Amino acid sequence: MLLDPLTWMPASRSEEVLAALDAEFAAHTSAETHGSAIELATSPHENVACALDELAGLRGRLAHELEGLELAGAVAGTHPLATWEDTEVSPGARYQFLYSSLRELARREPTFALHVHVGIPDPVSAVRALNGVREHLPLLLALTANSPFWQGRDSGLASARTPVFQVFPRTGGPRYFDDYAAYVEAIDVLLRCDAIPEPTFVWWDARLQPSLGTLEVRVMDAQTRVSDTGALVALVQSMVRREALERDDTWPPSLPEVLGENRFLAARDGMRAEFVSPEDGRCAPVTERLARVLADVAPHAREVGCAPELAWIHHLATQPGDARQRAIAARPHGLRGVLRALHGDFVAARAEPALPA
Repeated sequence: MLLDPLTWMPASRSEEVLAALDAEFAAHTSAETHGSAIELATSPHENVACALDELAGLRGRLAHELEGLELAGAVAGTHPLATWEDTEVSPGARYQFLYSSLRELARREPTFALHVHVGIPDPVSAVRALNGVREHLPLLLALTANSPFWQGRDSGLASARTPVFQVFPRTGGPRYFDDYAAYVEAIDVLLRCDAIPEPTFVWWDARLQPSLGTLEVRVMDAQTRVSDTGALVALVQSMVRREALERDDTWPPSLPEVLGENRFLAARDGMRAEFVSPEDGRCAPVTERLARVLADVAPHAREVGCAPELAWIHHLATQPGDARQRAIAARPHGLRGVLRALHGDFVAARAEPALPA
């Protein structure tokens, strides 16, 4: 998020910022729906450690560029104080199309998410992985909840970003797909009827990106700390690998009602949530689900070399972003103190503690 460092309010100057960057750095940045947001994107990497090194470097470089423009940067799921009156839709053609399509819905408060792409070699494996990851999307949301404040007040939620973003169409969890042809048809019918101009206007919590050869997981709040981002990238990579290689296709998929309820509980309670668990006949703590998933993916994390980053998940689970923000907000400077702290973490990305060996 782009901020005025005097008021800590959103600064709708993304076009100016992007124009000031050199070509090499600009290749890793892009505008977003709102003028007070910029997307940072790493290059593809074979391992999580290299991706994290690049991400820290990108954040540090952007922080330096923003200082020269008398701006500040920060990362979280939402801006704690922003209202729709503080937002402007970006002038780019894509975002003006969004505005014409979604009308005033496009001027909702800006939201910020973490998107992780994992390369998959063939369509069959991709659909298997998507169907498997679909089961874990509420868990990923609970782990990453990092937006408790909305319009200057405590929302009572761990991830206010989730319902705010959900005012857009074509959001939420994907359905179960029998095969790749079924996935293609689900997207193609919207293209044939001119409902959407191209596939990236489907904003599901997880989706396939055939043009990139990836499965993209999009359910997560943006993370303030690079170390937390690294843990989640490791979890997603290991999870996708396990589901692509080992998923039992004879096991019935979870009911959409169960996944939908758990998604809401994750957004509401984060790591304090208790998920509907039909196999146990009860509501079970999300921590139990996390422990089972970590045990399942551990061999895959070792295989792809991201076990050290995955180990950091335990730190994130016990110190989630929503709890950290609320603790800071309880101090004398309130929500502006939260924004100041978010900015401090952004500029200190290179100085974060090393991940455990």
